[in-house]
Amino acid sequence: MQRNNEDKVNAEFKRITTINLQSKFFSSLDINSTSLIDVYTKKGGVQGKKIKSIMLPVTQTDSIDVRRECILKGLCVYFNEDPEKLVKEYMSIDNSSQTAMAETVLGIFVIRHEGAEPGDDPENVAIILEGVKVLDDLGNVSFAVAMMFAFEALQKIMMELDGNRLSTKGQVLKTLLSRA
Repeated sequence: MQRNNEDKVNAEFKRITTINLQSKFFSSLDINSTSLIDVYTKKGGVQGKKIKSIMLPVTQTDSIDVRRECILKGLCVYFNEDPEKLVKEYMSIDNSSQTAMAETVLGIFVIRHEGAEPGDDPENVAIILEGVKVLDDLGNVSFAVAMMFAFEALQKIMMELDGNRLSTKGQVLKTLLSRA
C-alpha cells in the first residue's frame, strides 16, 4: 500500500509539471552537491560551524543517502532554518516521539537504531502532516524530502520551478551554483 502512495505523489507531480519528480530531484541534487559543499565550506560564523558539523558524517561513510541528507540539512542552515524543524530524529517510538509527531505541522521523522552509524539505514522515515503520518517507510531522508517538496530552494533551484522569483539569499545561491 505504501508504494502506491509514493507512486500517486510521483504521478500527480508528473501530471502537473511533466517532470519526473524523483529522477529530476536526485539528479539535480547530485549535480549540485559538489558546488553546494564548496559554498558551505566558505560559509563562516555560526552558520559555517553548524554546517561543518552537519557535514561531518559525509567524511565517515561513502553512502549517497548520507551525503544527500547532509547536503539538504546544510541547505536548511544556509537559509537560516533549523534542520531539526524539518527532520526530527529519534532512537525509538515512545511517548515523547509520539507526542512530537502529534504536534508536528509538517516534518520528517527518522527512527534510528540505538548506536547506529552514519551509513546505517534508519528503522523508519516518515512524513508527518498535521500530526498524521501521510507517508511511511520512505527509506531515507532525501527521498522523504523529494516526496515532501516544501522548500523554496528545492522547488526553485533544484527543480527549476519558478526560478525567477527567488529570495535574495536564494538568488545568491543560484548564482554561486551556476558559476561552479
